[in-house]
Amino acid sequence: MTRQRTVIEFDLENDPGVNALVRMALAEDLGAAGDVTSRALMPNARTAVSMVAREACVPSGLRVAMQVFKAVDASLSVEPLVDDGKPVEAGTEVMWISGSALSVLSAERTALNFVQRLSGIATRTREYVDVVSDLGTQILDTRKTTPGWRMLEKYAVHCGGGVNHRAGLYDQILIKDNHLAHWRRSTGKSIAEAVAAARAASPGLLVEVEADTLPQVKTLLEARPDWMLLDNMSFFEMETAVEMCRGICKTEASGGITLETLRGVAETGVDAISVGALTHSVRSVDFALDTTG
Repeated sequence: MTRQRTVIEFDLENDPGVNALVRMALAEDLGAAGDVTSRALMPNARTAVSMVAREACVPSGLRVAMQVFKAVDASLSVEPLVDDGKPVEAGTEVMWISGSALSVLSAERTALNFVQRLSGIATRTREYVDVVSDLGTQILDTRKTTPGWRMLEKYAVHCGGGVNHRAGLYDQILIKDNHLAHWRRSTGKSIAEAVAAARAASPGLLVEVEADTLPQVKTLLEARPDWMLLDNMSFFEMETAVEMCRGICKTEASGGITLETLRGVAETGVDAISVGALTHSVRSVDFALDTTG
């Protein structure tokens, strides 16, 4: 039976890595002295503000923004108005915050930085997902994430309707060209034997192998992997590889795939398409805090 990808459980409020990242981001911005401008001009003022999406987007990271505000001042009132992953139009209020003006302004930039970056990823992911939604093709992320931000960036992909490929090197076997080159040099054994060795070492994990030629696909199929990663193949090669893999393993396409080429890749019949650009080169979405009272 084909093994399934590991499903990442997102519990952002209680994730130690996310909590540490929030603390680090605040320390980076506030330093030892804190917000010296706000403390000088409004030490005792109260305020009410709304976080507003300046452009249409798929919001993500609102739960993290709440952590930021509460980490600065637990007495702040923070109310999300929309759910992560639900598309909004430009001008939509996504959160209300009220309380100490000093606290709100001290947390403002850090909270917005998280929401803007993560919403950019979620919005970009939704664009890819929508292009192939009628074909049933999964859009996968990769490990090309910002160091320390992986859980959050994969959460944003999830909010955009994408599928998380794997959390890291530990929860799935992915045998790539460098692994195979070293295996052949050090053991002299076949590629199929490499797959068998990996599966024997971690029998409970999904096994995926990378192939960039049709002869390599044929050889790798002897080991019956769970997934075949078709790297930088032409449409014709992908179509042929999909037929070769049918009934044996699922197929994933990768390698420089853009929104312009995405549909054509999906039409070859691959089960999934991985896109590093979902996380490594997105544009942040514009959000701002507007004073309401």
